[in-house]
This record gives sequence, C-alpha cells and structure tokens, in this order.
Amino acid sequence: MNIHEYQAKQILKKFGVPVSRGIVAFTPQEAENAAKELNCKLFVVKAQIHAGGRGKAGGVKLTKDKNEVKALAKEMLGKILVTHQTGPEGKEVQKVYIEEGTDIDKEFYLSAVVDRASSEVTFVASSEGGVEIEEVAAKHPEKLIKVSVDPAGGIQGHHARKLAFGIGLEGDQVKKFSKFVFALYECFVATDASQVEINPLVRTPEGDFKALDAKMGFDENALYRHPEIMELRDLTEENEFEIQASKFGLSYVKMDGNIGCLVNGAGLAMSTMDIIKLYGAEPANFLDVGGGANKEKVTAAFKIILGDPAVKGILVNIFGGIMKCDIIAEGVIAAAKEVKLSVPLVVRLEGTNVELGKSILAKSGLNIIAADDLDDAAQKITNAIKAKAA
Repeated sequence: MNIHEYQAKQILKKFGVPVSRGIVAFTPQEAENAAKELNCKLFVVKAQIHAGGRGKAGGVKLTKDKNEVKALAKEMLGKILVTHQTGPEGKEVQKVYIEEGTDIDKEFYLSAVVDRASSEVTFVASSEGGVEIEEVAAKHPEKLIKVSVDPAGGIQGHHARKLAFGIGLEGDQVKKFSKFVFALYECFVATDASQVEINPLVRTPEGDFKALDAKMGFDENALYRHPEIMELRDLTEENEFEIQASKFGLSYVKMDGNIGCLVNGAGLAMSTMDIIKLYGAEPANFLDVGGGANKEKVTAAFKIILGDPAVKGILVNIFGGIMKCDIIAEGVIAAAKEVKLSVPLVVRLEGTNVELGKSILAKSGLNIIAADDLDDAAQKITNAIKAKAA
C-alpha cells in the first residue's frame, strides 16, 4: 500500500527524520490559510498523487508571494497530472501540500527497500539526487551505492559510513548523515515498510540533512499490525479493479494487454505472463488467487478480469497443491455462467485432483479450451483471440 508525500513525512517526522513544515490543503481557501499559518519566505505548492515525476508535469510550484499560493492551488486542484509513472491517463489532483521552502546546498538520493532474495533491508544512495534513479542507474551506475542490513543485527555505524563515504561526504557531515540513516531505518522497520524513497535528500547551507520529498510503501500482509497506517489509504489513487481484488484477498495488478490471467502463485503468474509475451501477445493483468482460494474467490477473480474492457481472452493456469483442481474447475464454471462469458477461455490444470477437475470442465457444456501444459495454454489462448478477431 502506498501513501501520499505529506502522510509519509508525518510518519518520518515521528521517528526523528528531518522534514520541512507543511500543511495539506483540499481547497484553494485551505491553501491560502496554510500559507498564512506557515508564514515563511518561500512557499512550495505540491500536487499530491501516488506517482513520481510531478515537478516535470507542473505539479510542483514555488512562490515567494503568500497571496499567490491560493491561485497556484486552484490551478492544480482538479487537474489531470500526467507523468512517466501515471501512464497517459494521468491522475486527478485532489489535494495539495503547502510546504516551507528550503535553502539547498546539494541534492542526494536515498532509499531503503526489502531485498526479497536476501531477506535484508537494502539502502541505495547516490550523489545524484533530484532526478529519476533509473536515469542515474543507466548513465552513471558507479554513482549508486548499495548497503544491505541484516535485520537480525540491525543497522550499525559502518553501514551508514559506507553510504556517506560513497556519496562524497566527510567530517561532521558523515555524523549528521548517519543520524539521518539510523532514523530512517528505525522508521522502516517499525512500520513494516516495503520501500522508502527520499529524492531529493538535501543538504542545507548549514550542513544539515532533510527529506525534501518522500515516498513510502508498506507490506500489505503486515498492515493488520498498523491500523493507523491503514487509515491513510487513499482509494481514489488506486485502480478500481485492484480495490475490488483486495476485498477478496486477491493480488491484482492492471496491465496493458488483452489476455486476462488467473493463476495461483506469484512465480507461476509471472511465468504465465512471460510465456504469453513469448507468443506475441500481452497480459492484461497479474492476478494471483493464492494457495487457498475457494469457489467464491475464483468467481470474484473472473468478474474482476472481465470488468476490464481490454480483455479479449482468459488464461487460467492452476497448479493444485493446497488448492484442489476440482474446486478451481467448479469456480471457473460458476463464474463463466454468472458473467455470461463471451471471450475465449483456456484452462490448464495440474496437481491435486487434476483428473476430476478436467472431468468437471469437460462435462460443463461450456466452451472451455483445455490445455495440457503452460506452453500449450499460451499458444491456444493467443490463437483463439486471433481467430475471433479475424
């Protein structure tokens, strides 16, 4: 789950991470009131959406005139902001963050993520802040410094020093930067975050460090421990299908293709999407029903997939372990009948009760195309969509 910049800064501040003073505003009048309350020399008006690249898209404006803040907020609120992360459809700005401007001596990049391969927290730092980290990685990979921290031992001084030296800091700056890194790590672990990105992390002329921007994402499996963070969820920033999926405990991500995928297991789902692309087609979604899905979950998954008008065919790829193939077959049939399926459907089943599952599908009377393996399934759904379009 992602949250807005102003929310992330509120959390970071609780753990001692330095941030600028700021007030969120939902109307131009609230923006004007915020400017009066902040009463500073420089105001920054920031559009609040769950996407990066706001500055280049006109979502960040500066002014020294307190009276101009209201006009800038009015200009942003209700605007569709299109950035490299929103896609061409963009996102509507429903709130702005009025923040006190900061004098900047130097910009850096700092983030922390969970490394799933090593089960460690990995910090990434760079002396090239204020730009997309992908751009730095592509053009100047030597300027990316990575340090992994084993949660069992926690962060140590040598971790922070390696990051500091890697981005060119020395002397007293190393101590100040290390204090920032320690506070960020404490926040990361305590909130069960999956990612924290500070871009830019700035050094002021006085030599202090401050998070000028902040993005935070959280492990949804741990949110039951953090009801205060769950309350920060902004459904208007999420895809409607992803919202529906979360209600049924389904992992769903909307994509740009036309083949809907219903799979159990994240690894199997990614393999399914890869082989669809191998045969020249594109997946319309990532949808993992999990290892213990029932007929109701499968039916819900079908409805979500078919709610996307871009879907021209569905590939079901199930490996039955805890989840039995006959249960999946019953769910597929129930869903197909309930939604009055009108697109090609290919089903590949393997594992527990596979023969029973195949038998149930064969006797359903529905136009379901059976597949023997994943390769066969990908070929059949691709061919079926082409044949229907011809």
